[in-house]
Amino acid sequence: METEETEGRTLVQVISEKYSPENFPYCRGPGAGVVIRSSPQGSPVKDRLNLPSILVLDGCGITEAGDEEEVATFCAHVVELDLSHNHFKDWGEISKILSNIPNLDFLNLSMNPLRGSSLEPGTAEAFSGLRRLVLNNTYVTWDMVHTLTRETPELEELFLCLNEYESVSVSSISYPSLRLLHITDNQLQEWVEVRKLGLIYPGLVSLILANNSLSSIHEPEDSLHRLFPNLRSINLHNSGLSRWEDIEKLNFLPKLQEVRVMGIPLLQPYTDQERRCLMVAQLPNVTVLNGSVVTDGEREDAERFFIRYHQDCPEDELPQR
Repeated sequence: METEETEGRTLVQVISEKYSPENFPYCRGPGAGVVIRSSPQGSPVKDRLNLPSILVLDGCGITEAGDEEEVATFCAHVVELDLSHNHFKDWGEISKILSNIPNLDFLNLSMNPLRGSSLEPGTAEAFSGLRRLVLNNTYVTWDMVHTLTRETPELEELFLCLNEYESVSVSSISYPSLRLLHITDNQLQEWVEVRKLGLIYPGLVSLILANNSLSSIHEPEDSLHRLFPNLRSINLHNSGLSRWEDIEKLNFLPKLQEVRVMGIPLLQPYTDQERRCLMVAQLPNVTVLNGSVVTDGEREDAERFFIRYHQDCPEDELPQR
């Protein structure tokens, strides 16, 4: 006989169980516990639970919304909802939940098996109030990503990690509201794919590309500043960059201040001190490197090290800087 979790559970059922008075005793203070409110006679919900505004329901075996009126009763004030590691396969069920949580700002759907699922016309409007959306390891398609971002005009943060993307599909329109894109642990090896992110999300301030094996940055210097005009932070950890020319290209991102770049083939021959000095010298406008602030003193020392390091190199081998 199948277990209840295997058969699937509703959001309403899980909320009722997790936040029952027995499992979640009343505590004083906002968001600290559950307040049982008496309901009007004849109400469909005998005991209304006043849930925390940040609701974490990860790994609960949820597959569907349940009674929508009860979702609205329980969750009207919820602003953050974590539904990661559940069993949602249908965007329609997720839409039912969101349509009854009008103030939702943050939604985490990571590790739900949403590959191949799509939204019916009109139902994407339920996502319109989101500012932060996490879709890690859901294998959501780019068409579905574009559908969601088209309906979320205030979306600022998007997480698309571990989705096995080898390419990026260009959208017919851009989404200038997005400020932060986490797209780590995919398979974006070619710059021609990465540059599409700048076309789709021209307002990007932070781009996290770690663990993508990006092989190079093939972009004319005069077009880089137009491609990512607002980018202040980029993470290229564990990429495949192997030339100093690729690092130098970062100087043409006009607002870039923070760079994270460790674990790349280019830096393997150097000691830790050499890596830091050479990177600081190659990136004169960067103020934070690999999480550490670059002080004026460190920059001056790095410049001197850079000159000494290259003073005996043939002219044709000297870096552009």
